[in-house]
Amino acid sequence: MRKKFLEAWERAAKCLELTREDLVALLSSDDEESVAIFQLADEMRARFVGEEIHFRGIIEFSNHCARNCCYCGLRKDNLELARYRMPPWEIIESAGRAAALGCRTIVLQSGEEAYYSGEILAAIVRAIKKDNDVAITLSVGDRSRQDYALFRKAGADRYLLKHETSDPRLFAALRPGTSLEGRLERQRWLAELGYQVGSGNMVGLPGQTLETLADDILLFRRMGIEMAGIGPFIPSGRTPLSGDTGGTMAMTLKALATTRLAMPCAHLPATTSAATIDPQGRVKVLQCGANVIMPNMTPAQYREDYSIYPGKIGLNDTPEESYARAVKDVENVGRHVGVGYGHTRQHKRVV
Repeated sequence: MRKKFLEAWERAAKCLELTREDLVALLSSDDEESVAIFQLADEMRARFVGEEIHFRGIIEFSNHCARNCCYCGLRKDNLELARYRMPPWEIIESAGRAAALGCRTIVLQSGEEAYYSGEILAAIVRAIKKDNDVAITLSVGDRSRQDYALFRKAGADRYLLKHETSDPRLFAALRPGTSLEGRLERQRWLAELGYQVGSGNMVGLPGQTLETLADDILLFRRMGIEMAGIGPFIPSGRTPLSGDTGGTMAMTLKALATTRLAMPCAHLPATTSAATIDPQGRVKVLQCGANVIMPNMTPAQYREDYSIYPGKIGLNDTPEESYARAVKDVENVGRHVGVGYGHTRQHKRVV
């Protein structure tokens, strides 16, 4: 093994704070070195967050979006996509169905749009919390601080706002009309309002380097991110990046395992995108440091049209079937489904 890799691995094994150079050394690992990273990441996962795998039942309640992100099939210029919005009563009913199956967290996700006002979403959160013993995560993109405060007061526990990349120029190119600093400012608002803040990045974006990925991890740590969704970039045919090669499973596993070593207490999900590019992707990720699964609780009639990328798994499944698939993956790695809300240990925030 290379000297730089061994030094980085040894620092990680001692739970020392990893530097940018350490992260690049780990991310550049060869096959033999990667096995050592994966084993250590799984040991760290067991030591710091335990054997439970927390289920976050996700409801994709609208695919309308005002943004034109170059990587996303929901972009507003995709005129081929059949658009939908679930009415509030159906969102609330779907959340109850997910809770009855055993999901102790409900994730409400949509494209970025103003149709659902802050008051409407806050009322939905209140209704779900009133009737179900669950935590609620919102993932509805850029909103005003006032809206975030409304959601929090209504009972929302967490907010997922991915930065996708730590490179300001790449961010601006991928998300026209927005800036990385604007995204990070909103993450600061969320932290100040008492949310458990989630973020995430894509592995394999055009123009991304190992140094970029290392900076992504450092940004997670600096912002005090408590859940980081790390998955491969999958090009969509209805976007400007349709001809790109996309991310690989090998690099996705290294990025996730390295993140576990850099942030031992964070929640790291086994993403749907990983399972989409590899039939065993979710199991592999769970063996490399992940401790969260997000089974799809969206009603079956809407799933095909929440088309962020092609080939998404489980499009024809019912919520019950999605939940059962997730349980099977948990069993396949010899772990068990968490019974609590799955709240994170607070990371020290430097903002």
